[in-house]
Amino acid sequence: MNRIYLDNAATTQVDKEVLKAMEPYFIDVFGNPSSLHSFGQEASKAVEFAREKIARFLNCSAQEIIFTSGATEANNLAILGTVFANGYPGKKIHIITSAIEHPAVLETCEYLEKNGVEVDYIKPDNSGVINLNDIKNKIKNNTKLISIMYANNEIGSIQPIEEIGELVRKVNAKRQEDPSPAKAGSGQAGKIIFHTDATQATNYLNMDVEKLGVDLLSFSGHKIYGPKGIGVLFVKKGIKIRKIQHGGHHENNLRPGTLNTPGIVGLAKAVELIDIRNNINIENLCNYTLELIQERIKNIKLNGSLENRLPNNLNINIIGVEGEALLLGLDMEGIAVSTGSACSSNSLKASHVLSAIGVSAEESHGALRITLGKNNTRAEIEYFVEKLEKIVKKFRDMAPS
Repeated sequence: MNRIYLDNAATTQVDKEVLKAMEPYFIDVFGNPSSLHSFGQEASKAVEFAREKIARFLNCSAQEIIFTSGATEANNLAILGTVFANGYPGKKIHIITSAIEHPAVLETCEYLEKNGVEVDYIKPDNSGVINLNDIKNKIKNNTKLISIMYANNEIGSIQPIEEIGELVRKVNAKRQEDPSPAKAGSGQAGKIIFHTDATQATNYLNMDVEKLGVDLLSFSGHKIYGPKGIGVLFVKKGIKIRKIQHGGHHENNLRPGTLNTPGIVGLAKAVELIDIRNNINIENLCNYTLELIQERIKNIKLNGSLENRLPNNLNINIIGVEGEALLLGLDMEGIAVSTGSACSSNSLKASHVLSAIGVSAEESHGALRITLGKNNTRAEIEYFVEKLEKIVKKFRDMAPS
């Protein structure tokens, strides 16, 4: 039976060159990078070499790179660390984020909201893109953090990060020129920190932090053909955040814990292997996938914009069929995709992303997320669409009219 993986937004297969680069650091160079003896210093050199590689990729200094266990931890450190460094819980703090963020951002903001932090959740338009003016209109004197994802993990919509960065720069420049106290009760005006979760964007979009105008940026190794359990938080020089864990003074005293040397080396190798030119091949294959599906299956709808999205992402509603049923049917044929609903023991919860762009709960239950990777082929896509067509027909035939 064929085994076809079309869920690359969930995780990617580790590249063989990445694995090869990591192997010596499991057995041969196994020392703790914080140790002063030669075993530790060998590992420390590998860590710092990797840090330099990633810094060049992001166009920043090596001192601005903080290694974490992944994007979830990096997002938590960015948001909680910023809030804690700005006088919380004593001061009233305001955060702006979007309604379509990954749970690592949304649930962190919701936790803070329950504990007295004011949060505005900006809704996107029907294509899944945040309007710059909506952010501008929500900025207050006590706004301390704006966190907007670079590209959405469900529908692939790309956000105007560079434009938001320019907006934040202008607001901060104006505040510096006029540092008068804020109106009574609304808090003290000060620098707004801009964070983006770039986890889905790293493979495909420009990651130059200077061009983007971000203060904090997070991404993860396992989305870019690197290992799981390793991620990065870029922290721009001069930006103050507080650590959210205790137990050591690693990573500029921001992230305690023994450094994951093999993971860090693997992450740097994965970054080194990113080749933007391959995006054209993936985009062409993704367009071919959509054309075949539209040709073979009726009553489908693309969620989000066709143009302003990641080149590997398709999120489609297949009317009249549950996404979970399609997922399980395809899995029996050896094909892995994702669905637009989160399965729980008692119910199907509609995707918060699809709800935010106006997709009804009923329609979102028929959504499939198809995310291609660099190893997929036309033959795999043709096999996938052939099986999908048969499964859709089977379930539609079974459904009551």
